Amino acid sequence: MADPASYRPRPGEIPTDPGVYRFRDEHGRIIYVGKAKNLRSRLNSYFANPATLLPKTHAMVHHAASVQWTTVGSELEALQLEYTWIKEFAPRYNLAFRDDKTYPYLAVSMGEKLPRVQVMRGERRKDTKYFGPYTAGAIRETMDTLLRVFPVRSCSTGVLRRAERSGRPCLLGYIDKCAAPCVGRISVEDHKALAQDFCDFMGGEGKRFIAKLEKEMASAVSELEYEQAARLRDDIIALRKVFERNAVVLAEDTNADIFAVEQDELEAAVQVFHVRGGRIRGQRGWVVEKVEDATEADLWEHLMQQVYGGQGEQSDVIPRRILVPQLPANHGELSTWLGEIRGGKVSISVPQRGEKAALMGTVAQNARQSMILHKSRRAGDLTSRSLALQELQEALDLPMPLLRIECYDISHVQGTNVVASMVVVEDGLAKKSEYRKFSITGEAAIDDTASMHDVITRRFRNYLAEKAARSALATSSGEVPRAQVTIPNIDVPGLGVSGQELPAEVPKSKFAYPPNLVVVDGGVPQVNAAQRALSELGITDVAVIGLAKRLEEVWVPESDFPVILPRSSEGLYLLQRIRDEAHRFAITFHRAKRGKAMTASVLDSVPGMGSAKQKALLSHFGSLKKVRGATVEELALAKGIGPVLAQAIHETVSAEQAVRATPSVNMATGEILD
Repeated sequence: MADPASYRPRPGEIPTDPGVYRFRDEHGRIIYVGKAKNLRSRLNSYFANPATLLPKTHAMVHHAASVQWTTVGSELEALQLEYTWIKEFAPRYNLAFRDDKTYPYLAVSMGEKLPRVQVMRGERRKDTKYFGPYTAGAIRETMDTLLRVFPVRSCSTGVLRRAERSGRPCLLGYIDKCAAPCVGRISVEDHKALAQDFCDFMGGEGKRFIAKLEKEMASAVSELEYEQAARLRDDIIALRKVFERNAVVLAEDTNADIFAVEQDELEAAVQVFHVRGGRIRGQRGWVVEKVEDATEADLWEHLMQQVYGGQGEQSDVIPRRILVPQLPANHGELSTWLGEIRGGKVSISVPQRGEKAALMGTVAQNARQSMILHKSRRAGDLTSRSLALQELQEALDLPMPLLRIECYDISHVQGTNVVASMVVVEDGLAKKSEYRKFSITGEAAIDDTASMHDVITRRFRNYLAEKAARSALATSSGEVPRAQVTIPNIDVPGLGVSGQELPAEVPKSKFAYPPNLVVVDGGVPQVNAAQRALSELGITDVAVIGLAKRLEEVWVPESDFPVILPRSSEGLYLLQRIRDEAHRFAITFHRAKRGKAMTASVLDSVPGMGSAKQKALLSHFGSLKKVRGATVEELALAKGIGPVLAQAIHETVSAEQAVRATPSVNMATGEILD
């Protein structure tokens, strides 16, 4: 651990302007990003008497090895820059809000020629309208009910194309839950209008559609069309079922997000009710580990940044009113920033009385229940992870806690398409953003030990190269641990503030952070190969072990006997999970590479011939056989194929045909083989 005094800025060196500061660890990784109205006042508080610091702050400043800052023109610019860097670097000691469960959304892809209704999770897509979030059961029931009245396409692209080729709709088309635009039952324009009606209904215009259907039903009854009237009656019942599922809690013109929190010294559980058109349209929750000494006002500020800051073109999800139990820090600048993203005014307020305050009490009750559930579920998991890491450290007699473990596995079929995987576990949890995969060729693909030596060498050679590059960049730019950059104006894309660009940062590294422990899938040969690679690079502070599959033995370098962990050991379970994950990741990559190799074409070897031009060429001629029989002039007629490329294609195809036409000869008898 570093001594904060070793990198503390000199007196008077820190400016008193507003700005953003970054703490980095010894490997250059940003571990904390913060903003301040007065940088000098804020940063000096981190270097106070260690005995007066709260535990989380004490851990952060002792983990860090340097501090840097950037001055900006206003508190609003500081807010924007802080959000940008937190999103880019995901610092370990910043508040990180994680969903306490995965919430699906009902999405309508209005950007497609034939819009599709589907259940979606994850990142939002352009030209897609989202409704929710919902619980998993409720969203399926809602979608199934609405497709009776609005039979919008819900099939995948593959099913759609098969139906278009065959001229027959899928099952949903036969049971009238799809208007079947794939076979022309409805025009493209009418189908798009149907999808828009679906969106309008989900957007809160349910009464308009119900009233319209009631008029049509009355008209059908007056004309004695009782079967049509019965169908309309069923549609009305379905729409009312969906429309009335969400209780009316506020005035019909109210669009707001209502937040509440339940917290203790270590964690906080946040809940929000999404109220649209006076009805609760969805509920969502987060749990955050309070790894910094944040007040409740700071917590709300960080939550607003993370929940609404990344919406981009989905600015419609930011309501006009946001109700919280306590105003966020810098709530004026925060409202301005959210208003720029939304494209309209956003107010952040605390309800004092009436319906909104009563509803916030209900949200707070949900937050309390969420905290209780989270603690009961996490208690066993946190205990087992801590026990596993401690058992491994003691069994291997390692001096440092196992904060980061990397596991490597080799995958191939009889020495072909050799690949390797690297999976990463930090604090006992998989960190998939750090996973890496390697292709292995040449002499390194001779056997597993050579492959393992090659992969370990490449991974840690890259680490050393990036470390040297970072050091060289700091030296050439005159940067020291007490670096300062002044930016009068900041240009953050999508945030509406124009001016100069952000300062140049060291590019995001792929191998910048070394592990405490390297695990290889295999026994003594693989372990020794990995250790030899590290020794050749001069790396001595990384431990290496191997996990042999047969008896699940743990092997260490230059040892005649394995380390035997009890079968019920949490440490062994952790190693097995890491090894199995590395095997899964490696074999997935191997299968993809093998499949690509099996579909290789002679066109792959044509210089300047990419996949798009290959598709255009094959689409023009219909088959590779016709490409082989075409002249240079005919080849040049294809889209994107000029005379030079046509000549190259003709020469490559002709050479391949000549090789295929050359007879094979039995070298022992001289006999020509067919």
